[in-house]
Amino acid sequence: MIPPLIVGNWKMQKTIKEAEGFVERLRAVLKATPGRKVALAPSFTALHAVRKALAGSEICLAAQNVCDREEGAYTGEVSARMLADAGCTYVIVGHSERRALFGESDALINGKVKALVKYGLQPILCIGETLGEREGDQTFAVLQKQLREGLKAVALPEAARIVLAYEPVWAIGTGRTALPEQAAAVHVFLREVVRGQYGEDFSRQLPVIYGGSVNPDNIAALMAQPDINGVLVGGASLDADSFVRIIEF
Repeated sequence: MIPPLIVGNWKMQKTIKEAEGFVERLRAVLKATPGRKVALAPSFTALHAVRKALAGSEICLAAQNVCDREEGAYTGEVSARMLADAGCTYVIVGHSERRALFGESDALINGKVKALVKYGLQPILCIGETLGEREGDQTFAVLQKQLREGLKAVALPEAARIVLAYEPVWAIGTGRTALPEQAAAVHVFLREVVRGQYGEDFSRQLPVIYGGSVNPDNIAALMAQPDINGVLVGGASLDADSFVRIIEF
């Protein structure tokens, strides 16, 4: 059985002091959650502080992005080697905001996945369709392309580190959430795609999580679906009490 994975993506929010205060509150109110994995993805500037604040807990550190290059003259970029050194376990790649706002291509995202697995990090590979693509009945075609291109030339041993995140673009930050049955149907489809590429055992063991306006009110219905293995939480992860309610669904 795949343990549920709950990831809080803070995006471009929280100063170092605010991040430390969040972790202090989280650790004060969070009960033991055996069999569940939890990770926080602060901004790059707060990674070190959050790592220190999480010391002694089972909560993992995640980063929100990575460069596809190993090192060199790439001003403003952060490498996989640096994130491993900073204590990260997970790294989000291919988020719809990166794709839409910064023009990240499937090829670039594939390069980031390869960079991460080389240093033993676990990519959270995000894929998702726009509202127009869903209404045009293109959801499965779009997702299959993003998934196959994102994992292109990634061998099975390295692919075993990957977490797949389905985040319909039309549900991110809009308050609209895919119906649990809709999300589950997509998750089943994604397992079929990876089964064809990596085999049955891999398909069964691959964590596939959902992201898109996840909150304390819809978490139980989402997690009741057998093919949803966790959630990628945005706005609802910015408040410690709200995030605890999601973790303890």
